[in-house]
Amino acid sequence: MKKALIITYYWPPAGGSGVQRWLKFVKYLRNFDIEPVVFTVANPSYALEDNALKNDIPKGIEVVKQAIWEPNQLLSFFGNNNKDVSAGFLNPNPSIFGKMMQYVRANYFIPDARKFWIKPSVANLTNYLKTNHVDLIISTGPPHSVHLIAKGLKEKCRLPWIADFRDPWTAIDYFHQLPLTKRAKDRHFKLEKEVVQGADAVLVVGKTMQDNYLKLSPNTHVIYNGFDTSSEIKESMALDTEFTMTHIGLMNNDRNHAILWEAISELCCENVEFKADFKLKLIGKVAAEVLESIHDFGVEDLVEMINYVPHERVLAYQQESQVLLLSVNNVPSAKGILTGKIFEYLNANRPIVALAPTDGDLAAILSQSNAGVCINFDDKSALKTSLLDLYTSYKNGTLKSTTTNVDQFHRKSLTKTLSELICTLVQDNKKYPS
Repeated sequence: MKKALIITYYWPPAGGSGVQRWLKFVKYLRNFDIEPVVFTVANPSYALEDNALKNDIPKGIEVVKQAIWEPNQLLSFFGNNNKDVSAGFLNPNPSIFGKMMQYVRANYFIPDARKFWIKPSVANLTNYLKTNHVDLIISTGPPHSVHLIAKGLKEKCRLPWIADFRDPWTAIDYFHQLPLTKRAKDRHFKLEKEVVQGADAVLVVGKTMQDNYLKLSPNTHVIYNGFDTSSEIKESMALDTEFTMTHIGLMNNDRNHAILWEAISELCCENVEFKADFKLKLIGKVAAEVLESIHDFGVEDLVEMINYVPHERVLAYQQESQVLLLSVNNVPSAKGILTGKIFEYLNANRPIVALAPTDGDLAAILSQSNAGVCINFDDKSALKTSLLDLYTSYKNGTLKSTTTNVDQFHRKSLTKTLSELICTLVQDNKKYPS
């Protein structure tokens, strides 16, 4: 059995999307004769926690931990332990102190605020590998400091290395919003290039990301995020009686599309029955700007806000909803954004309405799986038409999903693809040792 060392900052009890990808890979790797060893943080400070995810960790998995010092620990001393940035929020109107902290964090903590974890982790893992055999190293970011741990380890131990990007580095949706100096930007681009070209293989979660990283490494592969929902749970769910539309996850200002609130407001004015039946559920953290838009368009009574809930309950909300809403960030990198929850949406087998570029990765997957509609950020007319068509089907009792070809996105199938790449790299390393 081959052994893979997985370096990840996010591990249960971490909640949210960042932990899902490699928790699920670890869950299934043994099915393909690969034993995972997880290296993670000993004293985490996660923005979200979900202790129920510990149930997905296979028994007997070795977990090696290293303590970390993070700037947030210092900020908490001043009463400003802000986890919102790591949770997907960048304050657009910070105080003077907040602006100063954003500037310092952006320009002095490169690649990220977990940079102080790099050297002690390389030292810890170097000692670990002296007495513990592994065949391959995997790093998964963000935070991208984990890739620098893997890079340092590869240089010392000459093991094959896979760098996994759950999100892009310099092309991530908020990179353009950071108060970066030219020197800091150049440093980010340099480190990103070193990681991508230094790794034996690069993993990404979508085709647009692959196109971008292929410019730096020809050995760049797509393994999508996926779903791990059991059919037993899905079959036991009853649909909401109201005409519900549910959005799961962070609703930050970049996802606050005016056409959504305008369309809902206008449909309610034009159709009394629609107003009586409609309910929008926002499950997860909601930005102040979104709350302001909801108020400005007068749709407060139609919106139900539910704070973070355990992942198992999230799956139930998806399967109970009449319609599922995906709101993609309106940023320069929008075409390449492919959130992890899209695959759980697919498996929930409910009609999907996505606000996203119609020529992007998400639109392609929705089309291929016949799972729903994708509407451009400024196409209010198309959104109103889609919502009204769905509502008409709901009233007629014919609102169903026709989603197809989703089995390829099951976490076990995706892990099989990962295992094949691991085996290839390990075999090549034996043939052509450094």
